[in-house]
Amino acid sequence: MSRANPTEGDSRPDIADSQAENQWIQLARKHWSKAVKTRKVKSDVIKKEIWDVLENEGFQLPSLLVLENLQLLEKSDNPSVYPRRSPLTSLSYLWPGFTDACTNHHVLLIAIIATVKNRENLPVWEIFSDDAARFSLVFRRVLSMSLDGHLSLVVRTNILSFLIAAFQSLDNGLIRKECAPLVSISIWHNLSSEAARERKFGQHTQLKKVWRAAVKRFDSADETTQQKLHVDRAWLYSLLLDFIGRLQQSGSETLIYCERLLEFLTDLESQLPTRRYVTTLIEDLNILALVRLSPLFNAEENGLFRDLFVLLRQFVNFPVDDITGIQYTQVQCYEEHCARLARLQRISLKKFKEKLTILALSNYAAIDKRAELQTHLGPLTDEELAELAGLLGFRTNYPPSANVIVGRDLLLEILLSSHERHRTFRESIRGLSILPTEDALYDPTLLRNQHYDGSKSLALPKLNLQYLSVGDFLWRSFVLHRCESFFEIRQYVEDIIKRLQPQHAQLPNSVRFDGFSRMAIPISKPAILEAAPPKVGQDKPAFVRAEVGLDVSRLAESVRQDWESLRQDDVVYLLTVEPTEKSQDLTNGHAVHTSSRDVGLRALRAAEVEQVLDDNGRIIREIHDGENNGYTLRPRLRRLILKLDTAAWQLDSKQKAKGKPDIYESLNVIIRRKGRENNFKKTLETIKHLALSDIPVPDWFQEVFLGFGDPSSATYTKLSNSLNQLDFRDTFLDWQHLVETLPDQFIEPTTSQEPSLKPPYVLEGIASTCLEPPKPSKKRRRDDSEVSQPARKSVKVSTYQPPNNGPYPTDAPKVNHVRFTKTQVEAIMSGTQPGLTVIVGPPGTGKTDVATQIINNIYHGFPSQRTLLIARSNQALNQLFQKITRLDIDARHLLRLGHGEEDLDTDVSYSKHGRVESFLDNRGRYLDEVNRLAANVEAPGAHSNSCETAGYFNAVYIVPAWSKFWDTANAADSSITDIITHFPFHQYFYNAPQPLFPPEASREQVLDVARGCQRHIERVFTELEDIRPFEILRTSRDKANYLLIKEARIIAMTSTHAAIRRQEIASLGFHYDNVIMEEAAQITEIENFIPLALQNPIEGQLPLQRIVLCGDHLQNSPIIQNLAFEKFANLEQSLFLRFVRLGVPTINLDHQGRARPSIAQLYKWRYPKLENLPNVLTETEYLRANAGFRHEYQFIDVPDYKGAGESQPTPHYFQNLGEAEYAVALYQYMRLLGYPASKISILTTYAGQRALIRDVLGHRCAKNRLFGLPRIVATVDKYQGEQNDYVILSLVRTTRVGYLRDIRRLTVALSRARLGLYILGRRSVFEACNEVREAFVHLFERSNQLMVTTGEMFPTSRSMEKEVEATEMAGVEHLGQYVFEMTKAMVESLKAGGKQLPAIEETPEMMRVDEEDEGEETVEDEVQTGGDEEMAEDLDGVT
Repeated sequence: MSRANPTEGDSRPDIADSQAENQWIQLARKHWSKAVKTRKVKSDVIKKEIWDVLENEGFQLPSLLVLENLQLLEKSDNPSVYPRRSPLTSLSYLWPGFTDACTNHHVLLIAIIATVKNRENLPVWEIFSDDAARFSLVFRRVLSMSLDGHLSLVVRTNILSFLIAAFQSLDNGLIRKECAPLVSISIWHNLSSEAARERKFGQHTQLKKVWRAAVKRFDSADETTQQKLHVDRAWLYSLLLDFIGRLQQSGSETLIYCERLLEFLTDLESQLPTRRYVTTLIEDLNILALVRLSPLFNAEENGLFRDLFVLLRQFVNFPVDDITGIQYTQVQCYEEHCARLARLQRISLKKFKEKLTILALSNYAAIDKRAELQTHLGPLTDEELAELAGLLGFRTNYPPSANVIVGRDLLLEILLSSHERHRTFRESIRGLSILPTEDALYDPTLLRNQHYDGSKSLALPKLNLQYLSVGDFLWRSFVLHRCESFFEIRQYVEDIIKRLQPQHAQLPNSVRFDGFSRMAIPISKPAILEAAPPKVGQDKPAFVRAEVGLDVSRLAESVRQDWESLRQDDVVYLLTVEPTEKSQDLTNGHAVHTSSRDVGLRALRAAEVEQVLDDNGRIIREIHDGENNGYTLRPRLRRLILKLDTAAWQLDSKQKAKGKPDIYESLNVIIRRKGRENNFKKTLETIKHLALSDIPVPDWFQEVFLGFGDPSSATYTKLSNSLNQLDFRDTFLDWQHLVETLPDQFIEPTTSQEPSLKPPYVLEGIASTCLEPPKPSKKRRRDDSEVSQPARKSVKVSTYQPPNNGPYPTDAPKVNHVRFTKTQVEAIMSGTQPGLTVIVGPPGTGKTDVATQIINNIYHGFPSQRTLLIARSNQALNQLFQKITRLDIDARHLLRLGHGEEDLDTDVSYSKHGRVESFLDNRGRYLDEVNRLAANVEAPGAHSNSCETAGYFNAVYIVPAWSKFWDTANAADSSITDIITHFPFHQYFYNAPQPLFPPEASREQVLDVARGCQRHIERVFTELEDIRPFEILRTSRDKANYLLIKEARIIAMTSTHAAIRRQEIASLGFHYDNVIMEEAAQITEIENFIPLALQNPIEGQLPLQRIVLCGDHLQNSPIIQNLAFEKFANLEQSLFLRFVRLGVPTINLDHQGRARPSIAQLYKWRYPKLENLPNVLTETEYLRANAGFRHEYQFIDVPDYKGAGESQPTPHYFQNLGEAEYAVALYQYMRLLGYPASKISILTTYAGQRALIRDVLGHRCAKNRLFGLPRIVATVDKYQGEQNDYVILSLVRTTRVGYLRDIRRLTVALSRARLGLYILGRRSVFEACNEVREAFVHLFERSNQLMVTTGEMFPTSRSMEKEVEATEMAGVEHLGQYVFEMTKAMVESLKAGGKQLPAIEETPEMMRVDEEDEGEETVEDEVQTGGDEEMAEDLDGVT
């Protein structure tokens, strides 16, 4: 997806900022830009020249970003490593210069810049890892200043942001050491009474032991340590008291500070380790009641503050045991609620019988509502309310610093909020709509998330390292994905309305549309056909059916076909659009719309397509009499039968009954979206259903998934069901391979002749080969000189003779030929075992090969188990699936679900219907074999009529024949001749390679051939038995479903398909045992989770045995459009990344075999242990130079072209005409030298540039037989997982680095090429960026201009090491002229020689990607720009 937030483009400093003579640049040059051995930080510089300036401007984000970019905080690397970088990149100031004597302003600047880096997703805590003691000093001083009332609230708000970032990074040991004591049980010293603490001890007996240990630790500590422990126990309490006091104040700074503190408390409550003791303190201080009564809460304009309160209340009241982490069931929640009410009734009856008798005798349902309970408590006086609250254990007094007046309102609120029944997270999900309306799209809560720069809190749940329960995770995911979906829809609808250009028509209350969009059609009001009565227990109609007429007479054929191709259940949008006073023309910027009417949207209703009919009411795809191949005259009308949103219909009907206008009378536009953009409804329904159904996860996986306990507890070395013996089949190619890949184990063969021991190998004792050595005790004896090394584990190795499967060549098994490395074998061993396996695969390290071998081992080693394969994209899934089809796996056990199967490069179809057809085709072939067998045994009758009759034939004729033969063959006195003579199927095997029994064969060899023949025949009847249900089942749907739930053993689908079809698949009774997930680091966490829950529980448990996650968290993460959801809510987090952060053991593949070693060096800094496989060191193509180029890789500095660099035809749709022209000219140059078009890919970092390059290619190359089109033109994100020999990469940006500052994307960009990489960009931009410096070190060592050689054609015989003279291309004009002259010379040469121009090389992949990507999510654009196809048309004039 693309990001749709202009913040990055507006706030991030650009190259002009880094070169301008502004105050920060001058200050950097004066004080820290010059590299010196020692530098003393001057406090007056910190205070007067940095702090005062920032404080006066309110710590504006642009200034902070510039200072962060100038490396004000961290220590720089050795300048000699990067000799050609900008002089402003050799920085070192705040952190290296910090000492205990530094001023508070110095410490505050460290905290503020660290927060900025964290918000920008840049490494921050690693900066402090070199000195934990000094960082502890910084952190302690920040804590102290967070309570300093003399500091401004703006400063204290920044301190809170720093602390929020810290508590969100508890996976870092440095941070965890500082944060954990602040939320430990010691904070219970601040509870209102000893009795309150004792009540908590009574709920969990182990708490008292923990408390005593904390008290003992304090008592036994020295004075300094006691002071530190006292700060730990009092800090949060003091912070909350200060917060309580500020609730009565007003002002924007107070509001922002209090919002940030609510966010901080919500973060503490949202993770079990931090909420364990904090919840009790929050409840003891009555924080929720105090907030609800505060002026800040009740001010109408403070909607965000109220939303933050609701979110905090949701987590405080979350139904989970804070100590054990066990989620309460609905019954337990209700019982606890009733227990609170019962206690209230008992005390009321005992102490206030006269006034509260009715309350004491009422049933629970009558007193758990706020209004009813308030009525019951009304007769009590203020003193009696205080007494009641005290008897119930509530705090009724506060320190004077809190400035709290405990009056009637507060006492009532405390009692009411504690005894009313709160909505559970399930009830809150149930009340949220899935289909949007105009009110939902423009809800203020959602609008606040549109422009995020980190300066304010947001009322959004965050995806953390840990979750309170599976239900908590699903609730957060549902809320965030719903917000993200509605945000995308709103952006899309606004763009469509702009394109339609609504204007007032001559008729009253009518609208005309002066613009056009292929995704929208003006309509008249829909006709309501039927509103079905509500179902039992519901109050809304069961369904509402409507008809909409579409005038398609003036639409282009391709547009009309798009509308006709709408499928059942596709979501469309019915709009009431009216003109606005403001111009609706496209502008180079985004307006902030606070209401749907600001954009001319009066109403929006979603509907689902039921049928598409022609003007005669017939289904559009049927061919009718009188038509020629389905075509008639140009159609004029199409009718859509729609199912309207019943919830919205019910509300609209109530409004209509009150005299409001009928919305459905005014609907005048229908909008559709591309299929992959419009899957939100089914995905949200899946998440909602899982959240409401309380889906479990396997017991062995639950703690790791939630982030609790031992991170390695789900790996096979820690599981009781790990297997001690496994058959690894063809994993090892030979004995030497086995020894090489298990160097840490003692290999113990079962025979004395090791080299003669050939695969397949069975390994015994492997369950303990990867056990971690015990950690040495902290208390070592004084005479222990060193820690003893763990003993080598012994692995017993045996082999066996694979069974003979038959005499035909097709009976021979397919074997693996990949010589796996040590880490790859480790990954295969772990993946074959039960448990969780996390495989980190850098570019080119063979993740897919490892995954396929794991699948192969599971398939053969566990015949009764079924495996689910998941990938993010069809492309990656097809790559994996194609490799599986080449293994020794029966095709009848393979199934590929979802769209994209048609792109598989295989001879047969693996879709559901393709597999069914294959079964039926095989039926005829195998029944023919039955006829041949019947002729062989001379059995009369029609034995091949059906699979059933074939089974009878096998039982009556074939099985007895084999029994008779084996009686003879196994007789002690039978000779080889007797065995061959009595073999009953000579005639049947006449077409096998002859002789069937070799003349020189031994007795055992003859018997082995006979066994193979028997297996071949048995397989015929086994497969016929499997095919038999397809004879019985009548409908295609039943056959396809049977295939899925019974026959297929390896089922592949994308994560999107799993999310869309989860309900349908699970309802069929589908079950599986293993999940293998490719591209796991690119899939959002909920999309990681849904494939794990694609089946219904069995006896309350999901029967999963293996989970294998393959990915690379150092490459691209899931792309989220809105920065608020991405950065604030962390929606881009994948399960893979979270496991890595939690410390789950990973297997890191460490040998690449894709790229030249020199090209791999460009991204090796991200993978320090990455080495090269022998093939890239020895094979000719890697040793040979690139014809026509001096270098195999080069960064080419592209200056402004025709006076312009980057441009934006529409907001954040970035293009660079100079780089586009250069890329195409470079491609033409390579084609003229003979490089195959299929070996060249052109990549770019923005979808706008992709469209521009395609446009230039269309003009210059598409119809020219000398050039043709390259294999693909794509964005970097779309190309992850792909590779090509030669890559031309356009970086586009000329003012700032943009999203390439995220080095994960840069890693992908640099690792796609095998033999040649040529990068087009602006050197000054990337040279000035510290984060990408390491990637460009080697690139900038070479010339900035393209260096070409003459006299070479592809392929050249020149070696890489040979030095040759080269010509420097001065710019795009020079290269263009050079290509023009080469083209002219080649054409003249061909004419002179009487030769014809070559045919245009077909590049079907590029066309496929065009069709697949057009109009879909633009994965690297910084803003969603709907209608890419229309944009591409508008670009024709640009070039």
